[in-house]
Amino acid sequence: MTGTDTAVLREMRWWDIDSVLELERDLFPEDAWSRGMFWSELAHSRGPGATRRYVVAEEGDRIVGYAGLSATGAESDDGAAPVADVQTIAVTRDYWGTGLGSRLLTELLRAATAFECAEVLLECRVDNVRAQKLYERYGFETIGVRRGYYQPGNVDALVMRLTDPSTTVNPANPVTGNGNGVQGTEIHG
Repeated sequence: MTGTDTAVLREMRWWDIDSVLELERDLFPEDAWSRGMFWSELAHSRGPGATRRYVVAEEGDRIVGYAGLSATGAESDDGAAPVADVQTIAVTRDYWGTGLGSRLLTELLRAATAFECAEVLLECRVDNVRAQKLYERYGFETIGVRRGYYQPGNVDALVMRLTDPSTTVNPANPVTGNGNGVQGTEIHG
């Protein structure tokens, strides 16, 4: 079994929320999103004015991962391009190390490119070295620290930024770069 080969990525829909919540509570027991938070995000993910992209990774009938991105600041009068924020990435423990987290991140970067975002931001726990290494492989750089961002526990978050996601992800060649928002980004996988 490898998350790179067997899990199918597809758009998250309302009927996935219960399964996603189960995984969310397992991986983020102290700061798990609520059902209402997922409903709200999904409400902004469809139609011509969509500003969100949420996907699930499905193996058979089981959700083994999910990820979400928000795009804000549609082109303004000053010509500033929208900015994307990776809201969350999660992979069930039995898929850690399979490449599924990388696939989910690639899908979010494709969405950021489709939203015409000039940069992608995220927050990552300072003690989540696995996630930091993944983000750095994609070209994200640390630009700051948010003190006490994750509660409870008062854990700091690194603020990371990727400029021009379109040069990092090419649909024909998923990763050509050099290199978890409301909740911040946490990746387990």
